[in-house]
Amino acid sequence: MPEIRNYTLNFGPQHPAAHGVLRLVLELDGEVIQRADPHIGLLHRGTEKLAESKPFNQSIGYMDRLDYVSMMCNEHGYVLAIEKLLGVDVPERAQYIRVMFDEITRILNHLMWLGAHALDIGAMTVFLYCFREREDLMDCYESVSGARMHATYYRPGGVARDLPLSMPKYDASKYRSQKDVASLNRARQGSLLDFIEDFTSRFPACVDEYETLLTDNRIWKQRTVGIGVVSPERALQLGFSGPMLRGSGIEWDLRKKQPYEKYGCLDFEVPVGVNGDCYDRYLVRVEEMRQSNKIIRQCVQWLKSHQGSVMLDDHKVSPPRRAEMKESMEALIHHFKLFSEGYCVPAGEVYSAIEHPKGEFGVYLISDGANKPYRVKVRAPGFAHLSSIDEMVRGHMLADVVSIIGTQDIVFGEIDR
Repeated sequence: MPEIRNYTLNFGPQHPAAHGVLRLVLELDGEVIQRADPHIGLLHRGTEKLAESKPFNQSIGYMDRLDYVSMMCNEHGYVLAIEKLLGVDVPERAQYIRVMFDEITRILNHLMWLGAHALDIGAMTVFLYCFREREDLMDCYESVSGARMHATYYRPGGVARDLPLSMPKYDASKYRSQKDVASLNRARQGSLLDFIEDFTSRFPACVDEYETLLTDNRIWKQRTVGIGVVSPERALQLGFSGPMLRGSGIEWDLRKKQPYEKYGCLDFEVPVGVNGDCYDRYLVRVEEMRQSNKIIRQCVQWLKSHQGSVMLDDHKVSPPRRAEMKESMEALIHHFKLFSEGYCVPAGEVYSAIEHPKGEFGVYLISDGANKPYRVKVRAPGFAHLSSIDEMVRGHMLADVVSIIGTQDIVFGEIDR
């Protein structure tokens, strides 16, 4: 038999399982991984430097584009940092709306992760099921912001506008019968809150469907059980957070340990793994979807019974109402100055972190008293997770690299920012 020698293989960036522009340089002995060297730098857009060149309120849209699967959560971290520097309090209704959309975003993220991860490993049906539910949640994004993805809905002092009282409806066409349209529009007769409440009532059964296809599937377990094991101690040393850390058995969740907005008033559990492998991280994320659904239901109930402002009544940071602009030239000028020049933020530095779907998403801001940040630094959870890939894949087979990249749930927008 000929001698098998080590050789080097490029995995990505064209590989469909590379999840973006990840390029891994793998050293193999036969089909066993000896070393993995992740190369980043193919997507760099200079988000932090761009944010330092613009007024504080003009960079919210850049945050959406970091992790482009968890858009509003990125906005939340940045907006909280600005609010800490300003020393302002956000209206209670706006806080509940933010929590509700954070959890909608968590479900959106985990559905994308589950569908793509299952597709990478070879299960196609789950991908189709996950996108079926994602469409409803994308409609929620669109109804409050006009955009399906990059919403720019959170603002320093609250949110851009209150929740709409009606939902867009489907029309009949040559491709869609009246019967189909009536079925699609059944949950769209009321307000956005009614639509979300209807979604939360049927979503647990959808999660049951995903689990029926995967959780006890022997092929799924063969591809994930015992793969990419990380001990609790090592997970902490590597800077893991979110489901990657909880999958290794450490119950750390900023929503519980350092509550922000209204998370301290809500009832939910933090799922934790036991073995620290790909399978445990899958189970943690699936249970997180159920817990997020529970949080959303509580937010909907509160928002239905409590009215109020969704924006701070301080015209230093909040724009005048549309009705005022139609009647007052002064209000119109103020509107243009606010969105073109922004506002000066007191000098100081602050770090603000939230429990992003992928882990701890933090924003470190330094202000020198001007209308734009002196320094912006984003702490993206995926960067720490990707740095561990060499350790996680060593000794595994080439096919296991796909499972491990998938379980990290990396998005290159936030890693190579």
